[in-house]
Amino acid sequence: MAGFAIRDPKGELVHPYQWKAGSEYQAVEPNGGYFGICVDNQFSRFAAKLVNIYITTFKYEEWEKFSSEWEDFNVSGENCTRILHGVDVRIQEILQHQQMSRSREARDFNLLLDNGVYVQYWSLAQCTVIVSAFVVQVYFVKRLFETNNGGRSKI
Repeated sequence: MAGFAIRDPKGELVHPYQWKAGSEYQAVEPNGGYFGICVDNQFSRFAAKLVNIYITTFKYEEWEKFSSEWEDFNVSGENCTRILHGVDVRIQEILQHQQMSRSREARDFNLLLDNGVYVQYWSLAQCTVIVSAFVVQVYFVKRLFETNNGGRSKI
């Protein structure tokens, strides 16, 4: 339930305030203008409400001109339905291709990350082997040039 009221472009109240579940108002305004619409929720301030407002405006002369143009183009409702169905099918195909592209992109990204981890692991392993080989070589080269006097000194 909510309260509804409408004022016309002249400021006159054309749809008086009423507290009810739904409300409709239809007017023909030859000069056009701005209508004021009030939707009131004062009696249930803490209750959630969903309010749908549908406002349709058109000029009957323009509508007749528009409908005659449709007849001139020989466009029927069935033709429009067929065209829209074709567009919908194409959109579904595009969405399917996009989904496939996203899955390929995700697969390629995961492969890239796995390859990066693989290369990093083996690079660190090779660096460890190189550093350990360096340490072993330095140790044995130092030992090669080491002299052992046997504990006696010759003077």
